[in-house]
Amino acid sequence: MTQTVFIDGAAGTTGLEIAERLAGRAEFSLITLDEARRKDAAARAEALNDADFVILCLPDEAAVEATAMIANGRTRVIDASTAHRVAPGWVYGFPEVAGHDAVAGAARVSNPGCYSTGFIALVAPLVRAGLLPGDWPYSCNAISGYSGGGKALIERFEADRDIAWRGYALSLGHKHVPEMQARCGLSIAPLFSPAVIPAHRGMVVEVPLPLSAMPNAATPDRLRAALAAFYAGSPVVVMGDAPADGEMLLRASDAGDDRIELSVFANSDASQARLVAQLDNLGKGASGACVQNLNIMAGLPETAGLRL
Repeated sequence: MTQTVFIDGAAGTTGLEIAERLAGRAEFSLITLDEARRKDAAARAEALNDADFVILCLPDEAAVEATAMIANGRTRVIDASTAHRVAPGWVYGFPEVAGHDAVAGAARVSNPGCYSTGFIALVAPLVRAGLLPGDWPYSCNAISGYSGGGKALIERFEADRDIAWRGYALSLGHKHVPEMQARCGLSIAPLFSPAVIPAHRGMVVEVPLPLSAMPNAATPDRLRAALAAFYAGSPVVVMGDAPADGEMLLRASDAGDDRIELSVFANSDASQARLVAQLDNLGKGASGACVQNLNIMAGLPETAGLRL
């Protein structure tokens, strides 16, 4: 049976990429609004209530308003904004960590943030298994392509080719930190240092670990083995091989996909380690994750339409 989907905010980068992944799929039929009706409240309310599934690609306040416009108990929602990622009654849409069954049965799913996806994929299973402490002051360093910043940042980077690096959230109030802390079960908010580079897409998220100073921390080999076991069989979350030349590359020409690759690096005496996640900020970090969650909620193979 064909199920209907309405992408509210379909003109943005995330919405456009979701529509691309759904194009040609017989399982879904897209409800679309033309330019004249896209911002009309009555037309949006009708579409929101007619759809079997709604995907919100909106700013936080608009996402809250759109959710409130749904006046039936049938329409199920995936919210790609930050608004509901730690909200009661919403299932966190990271099925590998939150559980596939939880996502499958949810009426309301909050899609994870792109940076958060990398941090949580690395840290949550290890804290959950008692291999890393939950009361440690973790830090997280990350770089992303500029496409995750919306139309204004995209225009800025593409207009000013002299920008080589853009550090931001210097007041330490990045909107992803609450979900990073909550979904990893941490008692201390991580110190998060994000930056944007002159590449359209792509992302690297790193968590440095001074293992010799951390109480009850496992060895790098145990951390690596635990992550491999936790994600065993996942077609989306994969473990990377140690690079022979000792370096990782993020290329500006990468087309991107919907996987996330995890790695554990360590020094020779195992006193220090670096947990690293590489992903596409528009793939598993946004649109790919939305489609994966939609597939699971609709009872379909979770990788249908994904770029793997």
